[in-house]
Amino acid sequence: MSEPPGQQPPQGEFGAPYGPPPETFPAPGQGTAQPSGPYGAPAPSGPYAQPAQPGPYAQPAPGYGRPSQPAPGYGYPPQPGPYGQPQQPGYGYPGQLPPQSGGPRGGGRFRGRTGMIVGAALAVVLLAGAGIWFVSDRDGKGGKPTAGPGLSSGQPHVSPSPSPSRSKNADDDKPSPRAQVDAVNAELKPGEAKMLWLQEGGVDLPEGGADVYGPWIFGDTVVKAMYHTVTGYDVTDGRLKWSLRLPTNACAAPSQPTADGKMVLGVKHTTSRDSECNALQMVDLRTGKAGWHRSYVRKGLWDGLSDLRMAINGDTVTVGRTSRTDAFRVSDGKVLFGKLPGNCQPFGFASGDVALAAASCQTAADDHKEQLVQKRDPVTGKVLWSYKVKKGWEVAQIYSADPPVVSLKKPDKWAILVLNTNGTYRSQLSGGPGGYMPTCDKDVLTEGMNLDNCSGVAADASTFYMATGTVDAKAGPGNRVVAFDLATGKHRWTVDSPVEQALRPMRTEGGKLLMYLAANKNKGGGIASLPPTGGKWEMVVRHPAAGADVEREFFDPRVVYVDGRTFLGQTRISGMNDDEIRMRSLAAFGS
Repeated sequence: MSEPPGQQPPQGEFGAPYGPPPETFPAPGQGTAQPSGPYGAPAPSGPYAQPAQPGPYAQPAPGYGRPSQPAPGYGYPPQPGPYGQPQQPGYGYPGQLPPQSGGPRGGGRFRGRTGMIVGAALAVVLLAGAGIWFVSDRDGKGGKPTAGPGLSSGQPHVSPSPSPSRSKNADDDKPSPRAQVDAVNAELKPGEAKMLWLQEGGVDLPEGGADVYGPWIFGDTVVKAMYHTVTGYDVTDGRLKWSLRLPTNACAAPSQPTADGKMVLGVKHTTSRDSECNALQMVDLRTGKAGWHRSYVRKGLWDGLSDLRMAINGDTVTVGRTSRTDAFRVSDGKVLFGKLPGNCQPFGFASGDVALAAASCQTAADDHKEQLVQKRDPVTGKVLWSYKVKKGWEVAQIYSADPPVVSLKKPDKWAILVLNTNGTYRSQLSGGPGGYMPTCDKDVLTEGMNLDNCSGVAADASTFYMATGTVDAKAGPGNRVVAFDLATGKHRWTVDSPVEQALRPMRTEGGKLLMYLAANKNKGGGIASLPPTGGKWEMVVRHPAAGADVEREFFDPRVVYVDGRTFLGQTRISGMNDDEIRMRSLAAFGS
């Protein structure tokens, strides 16, 4: 894909070896127009150019090793990752805790595929008398993507119980969720919010467990998807509103639904353990009814091995892979675009109002691919602007689409690039205390690692906020929140969390930064806010201290804060020893 006329980067400078002095922030790229500032001059001093930088782009966290995969520079894009800023109405972005130890709970299985499975046409089947609609693989025919009739005529399964509680098992000393909620609320202290409700996993999982997608909030419903099930609960009391049984395992999902509450899930082709993730299922989050269901073809080795990066922009859902992105209309499943002209193909988008994409261009050299940050039309795939990343650097995550804040990486280096809204160079972040540790999908999921799913980061028009890792592990899990000026890239201020608890930026709202304060022993978590000037933070919602042990059961949770209520959701549930059925999967606090 060619650059717009007259917008080529200056030749002879782009792609040249880096020359910044030691311990400087390396210039990660050059825009398609001249950057605002002396490009090529020594970059501001900062921690990101140093090898083995703490965080997700240096050495993996202890015990967090993953199966080896093709190197990103050899046709395999970086493993991207929660959450930046909310774009769709009614949806709050989660915040997550950094990994503490071990890999994904339950030891998620190897992500490589042992064979290629082409897409199949799927038919609708109703289980007589069951009240649950689902899809089954009928003919296994390959070929072009095909749209099935979907499940829209089916009625969602609704629990007859108005309560999220379940009776205690005779062989299990763990109290029921309802009993646990009542016990916590009986010990409320002044100023603490109630624990509104708890939900159990409720699904018998295979060995190795399953990823959990969501929670997504739409109106008065909070929704999660896990394994073969998509479930909607009432936000106020946790009452089960509907449950939709999927024919195969959910394997990917965008971070946000559409503005009218539609979600498109990536689902497996068959129930086989090694089945390809090459089918899509639309679900209406308001009603729990399933809409269109279609498969698509994954062509070639790298496409088959690639993890999926899904996003929703307006009425478009995209499924990005190593070599291409396929786009479908959310409302009816119509194909909008597939492989685009030229040798530069997007491999993922960020959800939201701005369709910001990462693209990879095959070059003559086999040892790397040039990469781009692009704004595209989500309906046609047309490039609206393009910024070429410097040779050797890869787009790892999109921390924010508006304003564009992008994480770049090399094998031993990490940089954060800031662009103007027209795609020209704005700044690169530098300075601060170091030790930064956003947590992304690649840290908590085994499948469906989106570009925009990173927590511990947030941005508004002028400032970028990022969490560090633990400052002193011997003293406690306390960390820091750091602010950077987007215009200059320079460090503005640093705020310390309590020694016993960590703070994670979630999003900005009303001119303030919202953060999740993690629970610790005898100390409830909550939602805190901080003015853009830094200084003293204050609690917006304080979770009960009596519920701290419950809150700490949520390892690496996604945290959503909407309308004065906090929702914690597991990101992965283990399948070992059948504990997953009773494991707490969702919790709500507030009034």
